Amino acid sequence: MQSASGRTPVSRSDRVRGLFKSQSELDLTDGSIPKSLFYLSFPIVITNLLQVGYNLADTFWLGRYSTEALAAISLGFPLVYLFISLGLGLTVAGSVLVAQHTGADQSAQAEYAASQTVSFTLLAGVALGAIGFSFVAELLQVFGAEPTVLTLATDYMEVISLGLPFLFGFTVFIALMRGAGDTVTPMLVMFGTVVLNVALDPLLIFGAGPIPELGVEGAAIATVFARGSAMVVGVWIMLRGSHGIQIHPGQMVPDLGYSRKLLRIGVPASLENTGRAISVNAVLVIVTLFATPVVAAFGVGIRVFSMVFMPAIAIDRGVETMTGQNIGAGRADRVVATNRFAAKASFLVLSVLGVLTFAFAPDVIRLFDDSPAVVAEGASFLRWIAPTFGFVGVLRAYSGGFRGAGKTLTAAAIAVLLFGFIRLPIAYVASQGIVPVDVWFFGSRTPTGIWFAFAVSGIVAAVVAAGWFELGKWRGMDLTQRVNETPAEGTGDGDTVGDSPSPDEAGTDD
Repeated sequence: MQSASGRTPVSRSDRVRGLFKSQSELDLTDGSIPKSLFYLSFPIVITNLLQVGYNLADTFWLGRYSTEALAAISLGFPLVYLFISLGLGLTVAGSVLVAQHTGADQSAQAEYAASQTVSFTLLAGVALGAIGFSFVAELLQVFGAEPTVLTLATDYMEVISLGLPFLFGFTVFIALMRGAGDTVTPMLVMFGTVVLNVALDPLLIFGAGPIPELGVEGAAIATVFARGSAMVVGVWIMLRGSHGIQIHPGQMVPDLGYSRKLLRIGVPASLENTGRAISVNAVLVIVTLFATPVVAAFGVGIRVFSMVFMPAIAIDRGVETMTGQNIGAGRADRVVATNRFAAKASFLVLSVLGVLTFAFAPDVIRLFDDSPAVVAEGASFLRWIAPTFGFVGVLRAYSGGFRGAGKTLTAAAIAVLLFGFIRLPIAYVASQGIVPVDVWFFGSRTPTGIWFAFAVSGIVAAVVAAGWFELGKWRGMDLTQRVNETPAEGTGDGDTVGDSPSPDEAGTDD
């Protein structure tokens, strides 16, 4: 049926489907860079927004359960991030190797890399879960929060620690599918599990019928159960091999020789994520020097912060995949063009979100906790960092490019040096009023100094990342030079990863 203009009308479902492209429809090594990055990253935005839905659901319901419960997960969230960050390096390594082999049309090597990555990631989840469960109480003592909050946070983190293998299992599924260029399938799986988590949260937190009231433990159980369900579905999809990448049970026996390839790329990536996590945890120690409403405000603000940054993280991951596949295809020109375009797009998108966040900061905080003290401090936090959102978007775009090129040590150095050596000292000095001269708010003890440190570190990190990238180009040191200087020599047989480009070389850094 045609409209009066002679054109066939497009249905709403067709318009929605037009926003997504399957793996077979995407060629990340040729054609329009903006279109490729959009179709690769847009499903990641949806996936990450859904993933944040886990945390937002916990924050929403626990905020109505009690302020102490909300403060408890505020205390636990950075520790969860730390545990996951320690194992994320393996998933990054697997994603980079799969992307480079996919770009080089080496499907056998890509599948072997995926199979080994799944095995080592699950083992890491079991090990870290056991360590976390054994020492979580001692780790939380560092924050020095009120006894009631500490007890609740310990209950929450013990359940999460036992569920780390499930959290890691779904994370590696997302990473490997992304490396192969499929970001739609993980999005669909995530949607189902978020619905499950949202349904379970109020039932387990408040209790209903025969279900007892579990409070913060109920929120943790809901999250672990939903993530475990997602992991089972993800592993089943990869075993079938009908979407994205395929894994093979026979290739999942841990290969200690191959682990060196994963660790060479993965350890610096873990350092990058761990550096970010330690920074948040260290800042939380300073936050707990203030009253419980400030701790709760920080927890809500961090969750809002993570939600707003979903587009930047999606672009980051999209650049990582496009960089890896174009290195595999020998397209250094597209690597540079992709990174520059992503940085500009990320700056623009995040700046717009920053304006909206600044304007509606109190209303956003009030959605999770309507107590006046929490709303006031949470809004102050958001309004300090909102004007810097665009700069952090630039940082994430270039970090994805560094990782996709195998230069995970570069991304790690920026995260550790900038966040650890700039954000933390400024947060402590500016918030504790230890400066002898009363300059601005530096001479008084106030949490505003912590919010100021977040803003400054984000700007500085973006300038360093952009300068590092452009300085290398100015000196003729292309990011892909070292991984492309070895021509293709191998046959692509077996589990070797020495053909052009070499992920072994890609794992080295300046």
